[in-house]
Amino acid sequence: MRGTMILCGIALVQRFHFVLYLFGVFLLITAARMLFQKHPAPERTETWVMRTCRRFLPITDEFHNQHFKVRVNDRWMFTPLALTMIVIEITDLAFAVDSIPAIFAITRDPFIVYTSNICAILGLRSLYFLLAGLMNRFIYLRTGLALVLGFVGIKMIIADYLPLPRALSLGVIALILGVTIAVSMLKTQNRAGAEGQK
Repeated sequence: MRGTMILCGIALVQRFHFVLYLFGVFLLITAARMLFQKHPAPERTETWVMRTCRRFLPITDEFHNQHFKVRVNDRWMFTPLALTMIVIEITDLAFAVDSIPAIFAITRDPFIVYTSNICAILGLRSLYFLLAGLMNRFIYLRTGLALVLGFVGIKMIIADYLPLPRALSLGVIALILGVTIAVSMLKTQNRAGAEGQK
């Protein structure tokens, strides 16, 4: 699904140049939402994706080993494991909506765009498990990501009038992420030490 979106994005940009401006505006809106919208604590409730799936798909209440579908009372039904995979893929699709426009601010080469997104898919899922325990310390990472999206959105909009070198763009992005992570770690250092003494 993500690969199809990447190919569609490449084709749109190559055929209609103004799409880059739309991508830039979209990234600016996303950045503003991340900066100014309050981020509530996650609740242990079903998401709208799960509720929609349960409404339209027959889903069992219990897991059946590693099966995605089972036959119950002469009726094929999906298992909660299948529901989990659907939610993961839709979440991945939602992330693609942000990440695919962002790569066009760096390059428009179809090969680089496609392979960089594939590497992101392969790497970020593994990186999630590595960083999951540290996420409570990256308190300003959301702000940093919003600033990165805003910078990339502005870069896409002004690219035809004020092109920025790729090295400078990557440097700004690395600086923003590095500063926000460093400040987050310093800010939560005392908290982490106190939790370690308990």
